[in-house]
Amino acid sequence: MRLFVALNLPDTARQALWRAAAPLRELGLPARWIRAEGLHLTLKFLGEVSPGQEADLIGALGRSAAGGPEPRPIALTLHDFGAFPDVRRPRVVWVGIEPEPALELLQHRVEQEFAPLGFPTEARPFRPHLTLARAERDARPQGFRPLAGAIEQLHFDQTVTVETLDLMESNLQRDGAVYHPRHRERLS
Repeated sequence: MRLFVALNLPDTARQALWRAAAPLRELGLPARWIRAEGLHLTLKFLGEVSPGQEADLIGALGRSAAGGPEPRPIALTLHDFGAFPDVRRPRVVWVGIEPEPALELLQHRVEQEFAPLGFPTEARPFRPHLTLARAERDARPQGFRPLAGAIEQLHFDQTVTVETLDLMESNLQRDGAVYHPRHRERLS
């Protein structure tokens, strides 16, 4: 199983973001776009995991989600579009998420709970974003020329509330990955 830990957006937010990103999709960039129903914030990619590890992963997920005595949904503020490493040679096109203490603490707890299970902590700093598209393997920089101008013309700003931390499975298909939750824990 190919697994990761994520925060999933409410469907209304996914659809709003999908509509807002339509001008980017219409550019015909050499990229694979994430389906609207697949938009999520990855907190930790686990990779290939044996089914025998699932109980331990669910335990780590529960400990990660437990942050206090009262349920504490997380507010995610989505804003503006960009690309990693940059718009001239993007590998990923994204919408940003405002870093805020509750989100950063949750991501840190996920790292700490999954590390003892053989999933090392990420060396790069956490830069919260939702991946919208990934560049095709053979994409050339000139294929992305219209991206910078298009991103400058777009604006997106929405705050959404997320109430669960999800253990997600990624099934690779010919036309892109399909994601579905294997287990959910209420944020508390």
